[in-house]
Formats: sequence, structure tokens, C-alpha cells
Amino acid sequence: MTGELSPIDKAKFVAAKRAADLVEDGMRVGLGTGSTAAWLVRCLGEMVRNEGLKMRGVPTSTRTAQLAREVGIEIITLDEARWLDITIDGADEFDGDLNLIKGGGGALLHEKIVATASDQMVVIADVGKEVGRLGAFPLPVEVIPFGWQTTQALLEETLISMDVLGRTATLRMNGDTPFVTDEGNHILDLHLQRIGNARQVALVLNQIPGVVENGLFIDICDTVVVGHGDGRVEIRDINQGTVEHDRLDFVESDNLFTDLAD
Repeated sequence: MTGELSPIDKAKFVAAKRAADLVEDGMRVGLGTGSTAAWLVRCLGEMVRNEGLKMRGVPTSTRTAQLAREVGIEIITLDEARWLDITIDGADEFDGDLNLIKGGGGALLHEKIVATASDQMVVIADVGKEVGRLGAFPLPVEVIPFGWQTTQALLEETLISMDVLGRTATLRMNGDTPFVTDEGNHILDLHLQRIGNARQVALVLNQIPGVVENGLFIDICDTVVVGHGDGRVEIRDINQGTVEHDRLDFVESDNLFTDLAD
């Protein structure tokens, strides 16, 4: 199966596979949203079925919840779990300090709540997601539908005083209609190109009326598992200051992930 995947999909797969090994019996696990997180859910489902792994998952979106149930993972709510042992999720960008941009899949609000309610947050990503400075990927900002155009104008005005290159905000669409999050909100994507002070931007944006949350994850990620298309995996722990290298062999007969290949 994996021989048919693109190098990027192989990189996502090996990162997810390696991160799944961090999950132990009895853990309450936050399950992220997006293409890379979907590989993780499939890996964990295989471990539940074939290895008897006992775990409970807290999904960050209805899409993740549906997939988790399909592969046999027991699902609970965050209120039921109260606190999580680990959250594993993807990222749209990460920098050398493991600060992130997330929300390309539209689940940034749930993802941030779940990640901050965890003892450890692990990001899984292909090597192409690493950047010297955040901002090339549009920064998602979740806003309530009421007065969203006013919120958009306030955002663009506020960005004038920020250390960013671009200041355009566009409403995310789903075909001909606005994209709607699981909480019934809209998303404005900020095309900043480069963010000079991500911590400041994250704090200022959340003070604007109408803004629910932004996709900057600052000082939340503990570990990043970076996958390469040739099977190499790099595990960086920001707290321990360690970098571990590994390699995963592809199993050509494995068809578990066939429906996830782009």
C-alpha cells in the first residue's frame, strides 16, 4: 500500500506511526483533526484491535470522532475525561521553538482546548511543515457569525500595528457558502506572510470583540515528531532539549490506510 503513496503521505504515515507508540494502556488521549491526525487515528485503531491497547480518545472534531469510532477506539468527551495524558495532533506550521499555526482543518478551537488540557502535546508533521518563522500559512481566526464583517475590519485595522508583512483577512468558504466550524462559527484566514512576534499577535487578536480563538499555539507543544518520505523520523522534545532519530520500514501488504491516501 505505502508504495503507492506520495513522499508527503509517507512522511505523515511514519510520523503518526511513531507517535502512536507514545500511547500506553489506560491513557486518555486527545485526537487531533486533519490529514496527518487521521493517520494517527488509524494507527491507534490498529493497536486497539491487534495489540489489545486499552485507551480512550477525546476527538477534536466530529470528523475525527467518526473515524475513531469506525476503527474501534472508545470515545469520551473532554468533560468525562477532565484531563488528558497526551494529545497528538498535526500542525500547518511549526518553528524551532515548537510554536505552531493550526486550524487549516477548521478545528482550532477544540484543538487548543484539548491540547491545553493535556499533560503532553505531541505534534506529528511532515518535514515540509517546519519554518524559520511562522506566517507563510494563513493564520485561522475563529469568529462568531454575528457582525463578522465588522470583526474582519477590526482585525485588519489591528494588524497595522503588528510586526507582520500582510494584513488581509478573508472569509473561509465551503463552496458557495461560508465554512462553519463544529461550534457554528466562521473562520477568517489572515494572510500575514511573516509573523515577527507570534506571542504578541496571539494575545492581541483574542482581545478583539467577535474573535473566539486564533490558530497560534504558543508554548503548548512539548514534542514534535517529524516524518520524512524515506521513513526517517525525528523526535524533538522541547522540554528535555533532546533530538532522537528513528526509521520505520513500510509494510507493503498493509491496506489499513488505503482510504486516507490523497
